[in-house]
Amino acid sequence: MGKVHAVITGVGGYVPDYILNNEELSRMVDTSDEWIMTRVGIKERRILKEEGLGTSYMARKAAKQLIQKTGVDPDTIDALIVTTTTPDYKFPSTASIVLGKLGLKNAFAFDLEAACCGFLYTLSLAGSMIESGRCKKIIVIGADKMSSMVDYQDRQTCVLFGDGAAAVLVEGTEEEGVGLQDMYFRTDGKGLPFLHMKAGGSVCPPSHFTIDHRLHYLYQEGRSVFRYAVSNMSDDVVEVMKRNGLTADDVDWVVPHEANLRIIEAVTKRADIPMEKVAVNIEHYGNTSAATIPLALWDYESKLKKGDNVIFTAFGAGFVHGASYCKWAYDGASVETKH
Repeated sequence: MGKVHAVITGVGGYVPDYILNNEELSRMVDTSDEWIMTRVGIKERRILKEEGLGTSYMARKAAKQLIQKTGVDPDTIDALIVTTTTPDYKFPSTASIVLGKLGLKNAFAFDLEAACCGFLYTLSLAGSMIESGRCKKIIVIGADKMSSMVDYQDRQTCVLFGDGAAAVLVEGTEEEGVGLQDMYFRTDGKGLPFLHMKAGGSVCPPSHFTIDHRLHYLYQEGRSVFRYAVSNMSDDVVEVMKRNGLTADDVDWVVPHEANLRIIEAVTKRADIPMEKVAVNIEHYGNTSAATIPLALWDYESKLKKGDNVIFTAFGAGFVHGASYCKWAYDGASVETKH
């Protein structure tokens, strides 16, 4: 038996129907379409407005589409991992809820939280589980209902975020020249003051004070986060390229975390990679945190070809950051259109 390589064999996705565009936002806070587009490049974002629906709903929708598109037998799934910062509940895990709704009988499930780097880290973990031989098929889902923690009175942050989910199927193959190749991940621990939620955790549990003082919303110092994101993501992309002997000409696609179009442009410019090689959909979805990279794969699947050199990169609260290198395993154009 040859070496087992972990490959992505399919992508499924889901975004809510409701579209919150810049015109509507400008009636909620002091902002404008021009202000938002100039600074972050976001035109609209999807919002899960229906009462009683959380992250697991979107994750389940994405996974269900993935199963239908790939034709995988649900009974052959060994594990299901959801990466999210907005779980349905503190416990049980969102993954366990999704697994139950999908009716997976032979799988175990758990959540992994690494903010906007969640999908990158979880994909690497799933790849290692496949390569070890202990699992043969794993569903990885990036899902976040960011609207549940956004303060729509704060024009600096409310324009950035949207809701969505996307899922990939990770399998093993002995075929050479495809699959997850390398990763370079780091956590520097400097990020707490710049990007966090002040209350709701064990340090500051919910109380009348925390609610009255609006401490259960996302807090961000945008300039500091921007600076760290550009520096770390670009350095990480260059490091992965260097470690694997890749030039800008060798890279077919960069799939970045979709936080801010200006960050994406700055990162790829520093890495000397033209924007036509970058998967970008932030204009329509905004920042969906752990869902941004798999949603970009969902949107760009038909353009991906077998053997393409794909680099993922992300940056998130913590600060967590990194990049990984994958050789794509199938021709996306041969897959039935998702929409």
